[in-house]
Amino acid sequence: MSEARFVVDPSAGSAPIDRRLFGSFVEHLGRGIYTGIHEPGHPAADDLGFRQDVLDLVRELGVTTVRYPGGNFVSSYRWEDGVGPVESRPRRLDPSWHSLEPNTIGLDEFARWCTRANVELMLAVNLGTRGIEEALDLLEYANVPGGSTLSDARVANGTPEPHAVRMWCLGNEMDGTWQTGHRSAEDYGVLAGRTARAMRQIDERLELVVCGSSFRAMPTFGAWERTVLEHTWDAIDHISCHAYYSDKSHDLPEFLASPVDMDRFIDEVAATIDHVAALKRSDKKIGISFDEWNVWDVERYEQQDKRHDIDDWPIAPRLLEDSYTVADAVVVGGLLMSLLRHADRVRAASLAQLVNVIAPIMTEPGGPAWRQTSFFPFAVTARLTGPDARAVPVMVDAPHYDTTAHGSVPLVDAVAVVDDETTTVFLVNRSPDTAIDVAAELRGRGTVVESVGIWDADPMARNTLDDRERVGLQQLPATLTDGMLTATLPPVCWVAIQTR
Repeated sequence: MSEARFVVDPSAGSAPIDRRLFGSFVEHLGRGIYTGIHEPGHPAADDLGFRQDVLDLVRELGVTTVRYPGGNFVSSYRWEDGVGPVESRPRRLDPSWHSLEPNTIGLDEFARWCTRANVELMLAVNLGTRGIEEALDLLEYANVPGGSTLSDARVANGTPEPHAVRMWCLGNEMDGTWQTGHRSAEDYGVLAGRTARAMRQIDERLELVVCGSSFRAMPTFGAWERTVLEHTWDAIDHISCHAYYSDKSHDLPEFLASPVDMDRFIDEVAATIDHVAALKRSDKKIGISFDEWNVWDVERYEQQDKRHDIDDWPIAPRLLEDSYTVADAVVVGGLLMSLLRHADRVRAASLAQLVNVIAPIMTEPGGPAWRQTSFFPFAVTARLTGPDARAVPVMVDAPHYDTTAHGSVPLVDAVAVVDDETTTVFLVNRSPDTAIDVAAELRGRGTVVESVGIWDADPMARNTLDDRERVGLQQLPATLTDGMLTATLPPVCWVAIQTR
């Protein structure tokens, strides 16, 4: 039996946690929308055709914001196709996912879904095939109360009050050659800066997110961020990060250490932000929006046969419907811990995606909806992190192991979240076969009020259509005596322990 020890000391420094850290992402991709959140005729459909069983799970998940409508999809999307009478909307080819988009759901419908789900809408604009004019038109339609042609069109379309969208993404992954209309850092930075300044002439209250690198291994990483920030510094509020992780080497301990890469990614982007601030002699604080993150084997997807036939454009095909294991859920919990650990720099984040597409929630057309394993760490973390919570990084004294990609990594990872009444400790045991005793010194707390986690004798166990409750949360025995919290972490586990 190994042992890990640490101290939770809020006086050593803490950072307020923005509730937008618990955001998600819905793209017009696969069955994310059609037969995902929207399925008229389903027994659980409401008056607008939205699945109530899915809405219930979204609320349980604790999602605070949803980024929409993409993703790669947005880079060829014409937003005006999705407003007005549904029967008059055009059907468009989506080159990103080789699908046919019927435009049954557009901005107004999705905003209504967000209201019913109690989430904040975060919009992306097309800077792939479009530019400043189209972004201004969308902003006018969405945010201006009335009196102009486009705002009056929104009113006529059945939405009298403005959508009042605060957070906007200026394009998506514009450094990627897979992106429709991808650009160099110089070209994108100039366009994004001009677009941002023009949008602020209409609504100066906006929070604008400029595209960072699509992932840390991009050959232009670092240089891309510097160039884009130099062009946009005065006009934007955040820069994005995207990252996906998988067990592509079939090495479980290596996979479980994935959050170490996220830690380094955030630190490096933060350092670049500080570098540009120094160059500009600026005290402005640019935040990080980690608006795509999850477990997803991108390389496996890229190696699969894809549709290329010009006569094969299906509506809502089954794409990226990954089935998540317990090990995947432990990594998702660890990635959330990385985001919390960097709450001083990360102002928003979006788990990609929400329903059916690499998602914590799955549905079957005409059938049930269920929770994937990744649902549980997200839902618990969002629930136990209150509106006044602050993140407290901790230094864990634990045995280490060697990895190829990440170097020497501790077997136990931990982060703490505190508010005036509670201290919550989130923990991961990365050992594939060894339970680890944990002892944590907490100050000012006397009772364990909740101790739950996810683990299984089979770390490859998962929830499926045929066995929807195979994996769930388990209770973990934990004690708090004279300010010392003790527990034993099973192998390959993620755990949350709240004390008061």
